[in-house]
Amino acid sequence: MPREFEWQDETLGSEDFYREDLEDLLQEGAWKEGFDEWADYTDLDEEHVRTVSDLGLFQAFDFFWDPTEDRLRSDAPTIPDDWRERDATESLDSSTVSMIDTALQDLGRAVQETLEDYLERNDEASDFGWGEETYGKRDE
Repeated sequence: MPREFEWQDETLGSEDFYREDLEDLLQEGAWKEGFDEWADYTDLDEEHVRTVSDLGLFQAFDFFWDPTEDRLRSDAPTIPDDWRERDATESLDSSTVSMIDTALQDLGRAVQETLEDYLERNDEASDFGWGEETYGKRDE
C-alpha cells in the first residue's frame, strides 16, 4: 500500500492559513501514521487501493486550518463521476465506488486526527499559533 504522501498545494492565499505548516507535519510523519492506522481497519483490498492510487486520489486530500471555525479541516477526494468511462475503474460497480468513497472519508479522518495530535504535541514548542495555549495561560 502506498505510504508516501506528495502534497499538492494548488492554491495559496490568505484563506490558506497555516497550509505550509500542515504540509510539513504531513511530510514529517502525520500522513504515514494516519495512513497506517487506517490501513489496519479499512475494508479496501489491494486492488481497490491500487485503483485509488492510479486515480491520484491519495495526493488529492486537502488538509487546512479553517480560520472561521478556528479548527483543522479536511476534504477527501472521491472517485470521479465519469468512473464508468475510465480504464482504472472499469471493473468497479456502484456499490464498490461507494465503499471506496467511504474509505477515503475514513482515511481523511484518521490523518486529520493524527495531524491534531501532532499539533497538540508541537503547540508548546513552536510558533504555529494553534489554539489558545499558544500564548500560555494568563492569570487575570
